[in-house]
Parts: sequence; C-alpha cells; structure tokens
Amino acid sequence: MEDLVIRDAEVVDGSGAPSYRADVVVDDGRIVAVVKEAAAAGCGRPRAVRELDAEGLVLSPGFIDMHAHSDLALLRDPDHSAKAAQGVTLEVLGQDGLSYAPVDDRTLAEVRRAITGWNGHGDDIDFDWRSVGEYLDRLDRGIAVNAAYLIPQGTVRALAVGWEDRAATEAELERMRRLVAQGMEEGAVGMSSGLTYTPGMYAPDTELTELCRVVASYGGYYCPHHRSYGAGALEAYREMVALTREAGCSLHLAHATMNFGVNRGRAPELLALLDQALADGADITLDTYPYTPGSTTLAAMLPSWASEGGPDAVLARLADEDTAERIRHHLESVGSDGCHGVPIEWDTIEISGVADPALADFVGRTVQESARRRGEPAWTTARRLLLADRLAPSILQHVGHEENVRAIMRHRVHTGGSDGILQGSKPHPRAYGTFPHYLGHYVRELGVLSLEECVAHLTGRPAARLRLPDRGLVREGHRADLVLFDPETVAAGSTFAEPRRLPTGIPHVLIDGRFVMEDGRRTDVLAGRSVRNAAPQGATA
Repeated sequence: MEDLVIRDAEVVDGSGAPSYRADVVVDDGRIVAVVKEAAAAGCGRPRAVRELDAEGLVLSPGFIDMHAHSDLALLRDPDHSAKAAQGVTLEVLGQDGLSYAPVDDRTLAEVRRAITGWNGHGDDIDFDWRSVGEYLDRLDRGIAVNAAYLIPQGTVRALAVGWEDRAATEAELERMRRLVAQGMEEGAVGMSSGLTYTPGMYAPDTELTELCRVVASYGGYYCPHHRSYGAGALEAYREMVALTREAGCSLHLAHATMNFGVNRGRAPELLALLDQALADGADITLDTYPYTPGSTTLAAMLPSWASEGGPDAVLARLADEDTAERIRHHLESVGSDGCHGVPIEWDTIEISGVADPALADFVGRTVQESARRRGEPAWTTARRLLLADRLAPSILQHVGHEENVRAIMRHRVHTGGSDGILQGSKPHPRAYGTFPHYLGHYVRELGVLSLEECVAHLTGRPAARLRLPDRGLVREGHRADLVLFDPETVAAGSTFAEPRRLPTGIPHVLIDGRFVMEDGRRTDVLAGRSVRNAAPQGATA
C-alpha cells in the first residue's frame, strides 16, 4: 500500500488552471496518483497506510520563496517555523550579492561583518565550508525546508578584487569567471547582485555582462538588486534588461518594487518596459513581497564612496568629524546612491534590530523619533547607532505605495518572494507572513488575484524559473512538496507590531511526503535538502 492518501482535497495545482476535487496519493516522497472526483466514484477510491481527510482544505504545491535571507537561519534554527508554517517548502538563498560562499578566511570574516544586520554575526555557526558545493553539502545534513543558492556577485568580487571602488584587472575578471563557473558546476541556480551594496556596486556593466555569460552557459539566471529603486528606478531596470540581453542570460528582478515619492503611481511604466522586452524575446521574471515598506540595514543607506574598503573603513569615516559631515550632506541634501538617489527622510527609517542589547531602546522607533527624544539632530542619532553597533542595525524603510504593489503582483511573470530578514527583535512582518498574506489579504479579502492565479505565482511559475522539472505542480511523478490550507481562514499572523506571530489556516505542510507541519504544529522532521542546478556538468563558460 502507498504511504498516504489525501482525501477530498480541493486541488489548486500550480498551473493556473481551475481547481478540482481529488484524492492525491503519495508514496516514497512523490505524488503517485491524482484521482479526480469523477474517476474516484467510478473505479473505487485509492487506499494507503494513512488517510488524511482534506474536506474544506485546498491542496497546492509547496510555496517557493524566490528571495530569502535564511542563509544562516536554516543552520541555526532547525525549527524554522518562520517559513515552514507559511507553507514554504523551498527558499532561494544567496541574495543581493552577499552571502557566505565562495569565500576564503579573509572574505568570510568581512562578509559576516557586512551583513550582520541580515543574518546575525554567526558566532553560533560552525563555518566549516568555503565553496558553494561545501555550503550546499552542509545544507544536505538536514534542514527544515529545501534551499537553492545563487552565487553572490559581491562576495565573488570581494574574493577576487577586494572592497575597493575600481575596475577589475583582466586577471581578476578571469578569476571571477572561474569562481562563478565553479559555483554553477557545484549546484548554484544562478547569480545575484546587490548593486546598491558594496562591493558589488563597484562592478561596471561590462564586468556583470561577462559573469552573466558564464551563468547563462550553465542554464542559470541573473537576479539583481539593481542600482536604484528610487530616483533612477526605471533606468536601473532598463540597464538590467539590456545587460542580460547582451549576455544571453535569463533575468529575474529581485523585489521589483517602485518605491519613494518620485515613483508613486509609476508601476505601469515598469510593466510596459517589461512587456516590450518580453515581446522582443527576453526571458524575464520578477518577485515581490506583498507589503509597502522595505527592509535592509542602516549602513546600506550610506553613499558608496563612504562604504569603500569594507566595514573597518566605513567605521573610520563615521568616526571622523569632517568625513561624517560629508556623509550627512550626501544623505540629507544630495540623495546618496545607497538611498537610491533620494534624500533620506529620517521619519521613514525605523530601527528593527540591533546587535548590542544595550541599544534595544532604539528598536521600534524611527531615527527621527529617537533623535527627538534625545534632543539632537537625526543624523547624530543615526551616526551614534552605526558606530556603537558597528554597522549592525537593521531597518524598515516606510517608502512604498500600495497601488504599485498591486499592479506589479498582477503581472504574468510575477512570483512571490519574502525578502524576509529574520534577524532583529522587530523584523519586517513579511519574514513570517508573506505567503498567507498573499492568500488571505490579496486573494480572499481584496480579490486582486484569483486563488488559482496566486498559487501559480507562488509555485508553478517559480519552479519553472528554477528549471525544476518535478516541483511546483500537483502532478503524478512530482515530489510531494505540498501545502494544505483553509481558503476561508488563511491569514498572516505577523504584523508590524507583532512581527513574529505565525500564520493561521495552514494546518499541513509536507516535504518529500513527510509532514513538516501537522495539525498546525511544527514536527521534528528535517526533510529539507539543497536543490541544485541541473545543467550538464562541464558546460562551457
């Protein structure tokens, strides 16, 4: 007998097709039969060792988080309910051009400091890897959910060039090509960039194009956090489209928002740009989170010239009075490239986390509010925080527009990504709520997407981008990565006030046919493993 039959489920299969009632049979980690209601009545119902009554529940493929920052959280926290409870069965890591492989000892120490605000410093982690393959092998020891990995271009540049704002030599560029090729051969699904973060932002388009050529030769995709989401957003999107067309590389636009006051109501311009490129034959997808505010680190707001040289150099500049005044002028008057070319508004910058517990009083308040309480200018407060917490503070940036969020999520190449930073005592609620928020708020309450459309955006479409032939759909032969949820009650529990509350209405989540969530509770199952690029080994770069 088979392992499990899920009885009388309303199947939303991830393709966008209308739902149907069926019994779904699982054995040895895969879907072995999908018996629709009419067929079941005519030929007898399937039996299994275990039966699960799914009356009133929707059965869908597991959700794929196309933009996750769980690079260390998956190793640190076996429970990982932040994602498992949402129905996420696969996360894509290595985002925004900075992560922990490939590295050497020097680069690892630098990266750990640079993205402490995203992932913590990692003092509780045994960094027993250096290459992409070794990191994926570490994941394969057992994690809560599956994970794919993007080669972080900024980390590659730090390893080959350093943290300086200069062009790479030909030898350095060749080393970067080899590092990207090695990472793809070891299982990465593509390459990411953080083009408002150092040192990735120092790469010119010619360098990025060359690296994208390597990615394309292995069937991967390029996932850029591009050079501006503010004053130069449309130009930055055009740059990425042109660059990947030149390289012959697939493009996936990370957290494809149109933020800041200069972009209110301009989502249709972005979508028209993408529609034209798609009509011309470009291979483009994008992801978004279903919220307006963004989330990053406070140090990310600094101008690129102030960030050159790595964390120690940044701290030295902040400590120097004259240089700190130059930084303030660029932030508040000019509009720093770290803040997307828009003068910073301190009343939109909310501190969401700090590394030093002595600074906890700043968390949950905007920089402007804390400055007012201290009787000092906002920049003085921000500078104090950066120095005292050694660049670690994370932030929410309240600069989004709801009409843009809704317009972009309707697009036919849209996928879901949480961009969830799990670090900090008051993180963005998207880390714990993205997927149920799509289903509860934007499907059931607002009707922005139909249930079938939304599930396709969260399952089948991202699986196609990742070129996963046996995931993302409820089909015979596919892996049994499945979610059962109540369409009438599914909702994000997380809020800006209480961001770590788990969702409601998602009782069961399976990975490879094993219950990761059962009756609304996290089991002790660690069914997740690395999901690796399936391109032929030895593809020519």
